[in-house]
Amino acid sequence: MGKVVFVAMSGGVDSSVSAFLLKKSGYEVVGVTMCFNLPDPPDGRPVCCGAEAVSDARRVAGMIGVSHYVLDFGRELREKIIDNFISEYSAGRTPNPCVRCNELLKFDSLFDKATGMGADFLATGHYARIGVNPGPFLMKAADPAKDQSYFLYRIPKEKLNRILFPLGELNKTEVRNIALTEGLPVAEKPDSQEICFIPDKQSLTSLLDSAVPAIGQGAIIDSSGKKIGAHKGYTHYTVGQRRGLGVAAAQPLYVLSIDASTNTITAGFRDEILRSEFIAKDILLDEEVFRDGDVLKVKIRHVHREAEAVINVSGAVAKVVFKKPQFAVTPGQSAVFYAGERVVGGGIIDEVIR
Repeated sequence: MGKVVFVAMSGGVDSSVSAFLLKKSGYEVVGVTMCFNLPDPPDGRPVCCGAEAVSDARRVAGMIGVSHYVLDFGRELREKIIDNFISEYSAGRTPNPCVRCNELLKFDSLFDKATGMGADFLATGHYARIGVNPGPFLMKAADPAKDQSYFLYRIPKEKLNRILFPLGELNKTEVRNIALTEGLPVAEKPDSQEICFIPDKQSLTSLLDSAVPAIGQGAIIDSSGKKIGAHKGYTHYTVGQRRGLGVAAAQPLYVLSIDASTNTITAGFRDEILRSEFIAKDILLDEEVFRDGDVLKVKIRHVHREAEAVINVSGAVAKVVFKKPQFAVTPGQSAVFYAGERVVGGGIIDEVIR
């Protein structure tokens, strides 16, 4: 009997192909789909994140000949992800729930459940790799266009030797072609673009409006403190946002900062939003390779082009100084540190200094 691997099957093409490839490689594959029946849903509607996802995952599991389970993590999602998400927006910050979900649900709650049920490994359809010489350590995917290591940097190093990313060496076209060739029923299913706990057709702002006490209008000021307009509630905005400000100006205006305590947004021109220095907290590091004062590449958003910065760490706090100013350093987002293809660590952006 081969090693047992539990594959987190979301009903999409990536996790489905992952399960197929592992089965083909000789693993004893068990499909598991995370379902989220939320207690006290934030908008009053019960949610099971994806009846369709469960159905699609079950069909794929049946087709490739593996067993399949559905496990409910609704309470964990509510307590560890959604409550934090709402709290962060309420504080004028912009969280990344996918980073937190990977850390606390997929590679913690699900990992523990899978290994407790006899799994040797947990696998997902993420595009990332695990280095082994010496290892283990987290690496970027072979395809830079699909790399998801940014979302995975908080996986504890000691768990990496029991995690598999079967798609790490592939690109999306190759994955689609495998699914088409094997006749998987999700081969042409579109990629999900939604936050999993926000139901289809429900906007982020409507969720926040239903979950956060009424904030009401506040002032939009410029960098000198002069009032230049009004906004409809600071939770509707994020640093770097350009659309929706409703203020006429000679050049496009961007959100520079958000002050939740005064319900005030500061707006300015593009050159005013460039920042060089920030503080990140909750730092995790690969101490085998990190040295204080290192110059590393840093990503401040998933879609951000990584840029060189000097990193000084004290405890779980890092001071990051970019060599060149970057656009819209945003409190609440993750800053992830890279040395070439290797993920060296990262943390949560807490304060923008200058």
